[in-house]
Amino acid sequence: MVQSDEVGAAIRLALPDAQVTVEDLTGGGDHLQVSVISNAFAGLSRIRQHQLVYGALKDQLASEVIHALALSTSTPN
Repeated sequence: MVQSDEVGAAIRLALPDAQVTVEDLTGGGDHLQVSVISNAFAGLSRIRQHQLVYGALKDQLASEVIHALALSTSTPN
């Protein structure tokens, strides 16, 4: 099980300006819905944006501490 603040911290380590919202979908800490807003996404495809976030969470995903990840990415308005 991973804590929501750990997920946010890992993403902000890779994307320092990121605004991160993490929701535990099942209460078990392994099915998460994550929203990330960052200037780093400007000009990038949605796939590349998601790859940046997956890269930030690679250890948690590889160890299956995070089993499922619903991801939304965008740039600030």
